[in-house]
Amino acid sequence: MSAPSPSFGLVIVGDEILSGKRADKHLPKVIELLNARGLQLAWAEYVGDSPERITATLQRSFASGDVVFSCGGIGATPDDHTRQCAGRALGVALELHPQAEALIRERMQDTAREQGVPYEPDRPDNIHRLNMGVFPKGASIIRNPYNKIPGFTVGSVHFVPGFPVMAWPMIENVLDAHYSHLFTRDAYLEKSVIVFGSMEATLTPLMEQVEREHPQVKVFSLPSVDHPTWGRHIDLGVKGAPADVDPAYRTLLDGLARLQVKLGPELVRP
Repeated sequence: MSAPSPSFGLVIVGDEILSGKRADKHLPKVIELLNARGLQLAWAEYVGDSPERITATLQRSFASGDVVFSCGGIGATPDDHTRQCAGRALGVALELHPQAEALIRERMQDTAREQGVPYEPDRPDNIHRLNMGVFPKGASIIRNPYNKIPGFTVGSVHFVPGFPVMAWPMIENVLDAHYSHLFTRDAYLEKSVIVFGSMEATLTPLMEQVEREHPQVKVFSLPSVDHPTWGRHIDLGVKGAPADVDPAYRTLLDGLARLQVKLGPELVRP
């Protein structure tokens, strides 16, 4: 029997998200990147710049066995704690990664060249920048196509910066390099119908019947009270592999016909 596919999780670090100073853009983008490859996000967690909370979150992530992307907090300013917390969560020391050091030094040389000034490797601010390459022992790097400052991977947990322009291509590269064997494009489908004038409690026995008779699919019910087009309604449907969705959806429609509820448009979402 083949091993079950791992779940995918997302950790988003930063007080600026929780305070509302910045709106999170990572969650919808990661969902988009996964869905484009036939994958789904199983969970997401936001955590502020508290070392204790970050460490606890990463301990759960490492222990889960899931593929987890952690966005933010890997810089070298006092409010960046993710690298140190990853080390504490793993119980390992931090060390300057040699590939990371080479890439950071290369970036510093590029910057000096762009500014028309000499590169001074021993200048205090340049020495400080090397802290961005200090990762938990045993980590591997994630290359950053934007400015060469790398992220890092330990096990199946992948750490990238909080800046979307850097984080998103890095996440995409990790998916394509390490998880392409899990891609199942065009292997997921949702079919649903808009139901008017009914209550979820009335529909629950039918939903349970569909899941009982078609265990490969999931039934979902999304009520709305103020939709601009349909007003009060329930979006009722099934999701899963196309071959499983079609017969389950027919069972759902047959049940709704018996209940004599008013139906609106049918929706299909890949």
